[in-house]
Amino acid sequence: MRVLVLGSGAKDHAIAWWFSQSRLIDGLYVAPGNVGTKTIAVNLSIDPSDPEQVYEACQTHGIDFVFVGTEAPLFTGVIDFLNERGIDTFGAPNRALKLEGDRNFARMFSDRHNIPTSSHVLFDDEEKLSEYLKRHEGERFVVKSNAIAPSRVMVDSTDYSTLMDFSKGLLATGPIILEEHLNGLPITITLFLDNKGYLMLPTSSDYMKVEEGGLPTGGMGSICPVPLQKNLSEALVESIIEPVLFGLKAEKMAYKGVLTISVIITKNGPILVDYHVRFNDPAAQAFVPLINTDIVDILNAMKHDTLSSLNLEVSNQSAVALVVASDGYPEKPIIGKNLEPMPAPLLYNSFEGAPRYFFGGVQEYEGKLVTTGGRCVTVVGIGYNIMNANKNAYKGVKLVNFEGAWYRQDIGNRFFEN
Repeated sequence: MRVLVLGSGAKDHAIAWWFSQSRLIDGLYVAPGNVGTKTIAVNLSIDPSDPEQVYEACQTHGIDFVFVGTEAPLFTGVIDFLNERGIDTFGAPNRALKLEGDRNFARMFSDRHNIPTSSHVLFDDEEKLSEYLKRHEGERFVVKSNAIAPSRVMVDSTDYSTLMDFSKGLLATGPIILEEHLNGLPITITLFLDNKGYLMLPTSSDYMKVEEGGLPTGGMGSICPVPLQKNLSEALVESIIEPVLFGLKAEKMAYKGVLTISVIITKNGPILVDYHVRFNDPAAQAFVPLINTDIVDILNAMKHDTLSSLNLEVSNQSAVALVVASDGYPEKPIIGKNLEPMPAPLLYNSFEGAPRYFFGGVQEYEGKLVTTGGRCVTVVGIGYNIMNANKNAYKGVKLVNFEGAWYRQDIGNRFFEN
């Protein structure tokens, strides 16, 4: 099998690395890729969101399977375009995209199928939003675009001015969702889906902004697996996973691919927050190194509708993923900074037991590693428990050095405080 992975982020590097461990592929390509994917695959200089360019690359390089794990190519119709021309793909087709691309639809879908979700209101008018916030003065809300947007494009605050100022920018491009703030533990559920069932990957927990009212950053870290009690795991299946899958079939949106569900574990049980028809960053970087099952075996099971009977082999270790970002991220990341040289075996992820380094906004120019984006490197520490993995991640991050580099100091802390 010759495989093409579409994307250039750390998540896409992690997926490509997972493919590179397979015994069942004889060619691996990434478009456009980055300095990390360059060490394990052939990077292709094409636009991954352009169906014609992707198809031409498949023809040129004899690619027979395209893996779409990132959002942009999904929403430009790459999946359907390739399928119509006989090329196998991994990713959600057009009919399922509104689960992520239309948050109001997703909330109504959840309500129709009795899936617990946060209360919300859709607004397309600035004046009506202002009146609503004034009537609920002091309450804490989350503002998001109703359309697909990065997780950092949101605000969580009790302050009227903060909520209004942020909303005005979003309303210029379309409706917004105003949601209640939920207190609890955020977890990420990742499912492979086929026509007859699903395969659940290790559950992770992502770290977003630092504090209430703090600037959203997207996930700056993740731990995996999350230690959940048996009754809570059962509640996730019964109240969220099974109703979601039933709803997809009932509304003719079922597909073969990945579904990621963001959930908050509250004192009243699990509450669904968002759907994603792709892998999440940095959750993927955290769980990929723990999975021992060949990814091609998983995809073959999906093709033959036998996912539910596949025995997923997972390491008994834990992982802590730590994102290193550029100065100024997320508002105005300062790019073009040189990374200090790293030992080649670490750059290639070839040391067993060492931290894994998954690159995002980093490219190689004239023999030097240069930052090209806000989220530059995800360092993943592996250990016999979360505390040990945390120690290894923070030890490994010291080898990622460039001017203005920053990362959170508390990733993993909530799981072993006191």
